[in-house]
Amino acid sequence: MSEKHVVTMGQQFGRRSWAEPWKIKMVEPIKTMSPEERQRAIEEAGYNTFLLRSEDVYIDLLTDSGTSAMSDRQWAALMLGDEAYAGSRNFYDLEEAIRTYYGYKYIVPTHQGRGAEHLISQVAIEPGQYVPGNMYFTTTKLHQELAGGKFVDVIIDEAHDPASLHPFKGNIDLAKLEDLIQRVGPEKIAYVSVAGTVNMAGGQPISMENIKAVRALTDKYGIRVYLDATRMMENAYFIQEREPGYEDKSVAEILKEFCSYTDGAWMSAKKDNLVNIGGWLALNHEDHFEAARNLVVVYEGLHTYGGMAGRDMAALAIGIQEAVQDDYVRARVGQVRYLGELLTDWGIPIVQPIGGHAIFLDARKIYEHIPQDQFPAQALAAHIYADSGVRGMERGVVSAGRNPETGEHNYPKLELVRLTIPRRVYTQAHMDVVAESVKAVFDRRHEAKGLRMVYEPKYLRFFQARFEPVA
Repeated sequence: MSEKHVVTMGQQFGRRSWAEPWKIKMVEPIKTMSPEERQRAIEEAGYNTFLLRSEDVYIDLLTDSGTSAMSDRQWAALMLGDEAYAGSRNFYDLEEAIRTYYGYKYIVPTHQGRGAEHLISQVAIEPGQYVPGNMYFTTTKLHQELAGGKFVDVIIDEAHDPASLHPFKGNIDLAKLEDLIQRVGPEKIAYVSVAGTVNMAGGQPISMENIKAVRALTDKYGIRVYLDATRMMENAYFIQEREPGYEDKSVAEILKEFCSYTDGAWMSAKKDNLVNIGGWLALNHEDHFEAARNLVVVYEGLHTYGGMAGRDMAALAIGIQEAVQDDYVRARVGQVRYLGELLTDWGIPIVQPIGGHAIFLDARKIYEHIPQDQFPAQALAAHIYADSGVRGMERGVVSAGRNPETGEHNYPKLELVRLTIPRRVYTQAHMDVVAESVKAVFDRRHEAKGLRMVYEPKYLRFFQARFEPVA
């Protein structure tokens, strides 16, 4: 959908309106609160939107993880859960679905994506090895570090520029990757960590041409490539839309081809696979599979359930089938794009091109007067909630954490607020409300003040840190 998704009187402007490829069968009431109640709630939460009660949130754009609406087929599948401790038939259905649509040989189920990240880090990383990748993700990087590895960012430079219109800002810079390999030696590279799409860059995709080139380069040095497949459906859609030669291929065909250039993948099924809980690790090499299947028994559960109930695996197998449907992916990305185009039309700076799962507000640009050590993105997320009850989240210096050697804040070039759209949950009217709230806060931007951190946990501080306004 490259055109603007305006549905009111669309035909008047020479185009046909579009609608979501589903209808609503069940509703969940949400409540609004007064401005005074919202201000009190964000203060009690320490200006951290993760610490708000969900019942105090009007439109929840904190994350797309586990927040999707399941289909009637998925809800029906919950009643067909085989809850046997070992050998559940639902595991074999899940295994077949992953092999069919992703193409990997061996499957290890986990309770969610974080469990799969932990397993691959433990079996594939030796202390002192490097893990190059196309920009870090918070939990992935932490698991790599806890296994003794060191993440190295080898994404193209355009990914760090919110205004760049590069169509594939998730691409790996092959020169950076090969320079690292030659500098430390191939044996010091645990694997190449590829994310599609790249969350921290604004939901930006990696091209098929780039992953082919990465495969060719790593084959030369005998290095494996592992994929964070969490949002690969959206990545496949962008390849279909933007890359020559793929416009007539289906999302399912593109997904399977992309995965064929990797040695395995970990998955947070709470995103693309349209379930509220679950994950998996898929591998093509028996050595890492045998090690992971052994470790999953220690950390997650038996290798035929891995922390999920049988009913969860049943819903997940169906979610995989539904998520590759072209009409669904087109509407999913289209809703994100609709919100982004509203904000762009009003001159509000966001990461461009608009990504697949979220709008990323450029907090550094919006709050130019707030220094980065006063957490402008954290402040912006809190101010949007106070204005309307819309909950987003910070993706900037708080998420980046501290340098483990110096103890100083890491200062990323991107200081963003992520407004993440759950799948099959909200309507276009909700997106209008969100856009109007962001504009109201943007119009008052010169009055805004920064924050100071008053509580900081040791790991993944953005989840639990607390703040207060600077004097």
